[in-house]
Amino acid sequence: MNKTWLKTAIAVAVGALSTQVMAAGFALNEQSISGMGTSFAGRSSSADDATTVFGNPAGMALLEREQVSLGMAAIHAKTDISDSSGSFSGPALGGATLPYGGSSDGDMVPFTAVPMGYYVKPIDEKWAVGVGIYVPFGLVTDYESGFQGRYFGDYSEVRVITVQPTVSYRFNEKLSVGFGPTINRIDGELQSKSPNAVGPLGSNDGRVKVTGTDTALGFNAGVLYEFTPQTRAGVTYHSKVAYKLEGDTELSGGSFALTGAAGDYDASLELDTPESVDVSLTHELNDQWTLYGGAMWTRWSRFEAIIIENDGIPAPLQGNLAPIVEEQDWHDTWSYAIGAAYKLNSEWTLRTGLAFDQSPTNNTHRSPRIPTGDRTAISLGLAWNPTEDVTVDLAYSYLREEEVEISRDRSYSGGLLEANYDASYKNRAHGFGAAMTYRF
Repeated sequence: MNKTWLKTAIAVAVGALSTQVMAAGFALNEQSISGMGTSFAGRSSSADDATTVFGNPAGMALLEREQVSLGMAAIHAKTDISDSSGSFSGPALGGATLPYGGSSDGDMVPFTAVPMGYYVKPIDEKWAVGVGIYVPFGLVTDYESGFQGRYFGDYSEVRVITVQPTVSYRFNEKLSVGFGPTINRIDGELQSKSPNAVGPLGSNDGRVKVTGTDTALGFNAGVLYEFTPQTRAGVTYHSKVAYKLEGDTELSGGSFALTGAAGDYDASLELDTPESVDVSLTHELNDQWTLYGGAMWTRWSRFEAIIIENDGIPAPLQGNLAPIVEEQDWHDTWSYAIGAAYKLNSEWTLRTGLAFDQSPTNNTHRSPRIPTGDRTAISLGLAWNPTEDVTVDLAYSYLREEEVEISRDRSYSGGLLEANYDASYKNRAHGFGAAMTYRF
């Protein structure tokens, strides 16, 4: 096993944890179906329902009744892969280049469902408490078994489940604040193939599998200011969360089995998810129209370098599995969104939104695990209020990404053999959401 595979594993663990709208690595941002309908424009200023626990904790102070919101979002993504090629080269081949084959179906992201649930209870005119359970980050990429880019990652799964108890306080008719600590559980599994050094290259590959888990604390805080009863602005801060994933590195099959290197080894990875700031404005133009606008900044530049540690490695493998430093050189990102809601009558409200989202990745480190670029998303939403106590929200989002290039190489056997993979990727995705809010 070569240490550069672990570098790729680190990169995908980082890239999976983006907080944009279905952002880098197809990470998840569907924590509110009502917000999804406007592409999350106005997320920190809307306070439409109990999902404000995530969007802006201060918004709980604006909710007049005790309520619970339960919902589910689903994402279906599709990737078009073109101009792909794979080859081996290096001193082991006497300077020759040996192409290797494989498929490029692009159906790498399975249909994924994301649950959420929130509860808010006003205590009096000033205080409110609540709790949210949601999935802020997630990634599943599962390529076909014969995928041509298999040496650079063919299976990835990373998910974070968060519980957030929250409190808000309304100082006066204009200013409200909110705060909630977050309890975050992360689980990850990353797999890749490794060429068989003692057999025909490109066949009978070995497999590398890394798994890890951790639980860590963070917080969300927000401020909401009402300029007038029709216009309000919000700012929400989502803190960084420092993880230390503990797990195993498993080597199996191929040359690992033939050379006696197969087995499980202890592994750990320190990982900080970046902080973000969400700023938005909500303006009720009249009794029918409400306008939204927002922007979010995420501090991806934290990821200059990542270090992974491995323990219990046999002496012959320590040279490849010693502590590793991986240069990331990611950049901070901005996402922008505008949206509108139109109230047809007391029962029906229509929503729409448009969002633009930057990707933190760069051409140097982009891999088949995170083949993402900048993207644009459009959303539609519908709210139905059959009674004053019940609201049903439905939403649909569609996004397209710019076409990006991947050009990866990785050394094996002390630099004697090098695998290369080049391809063009273009992604698109459909998001669907449904939720119900009940007021007591």
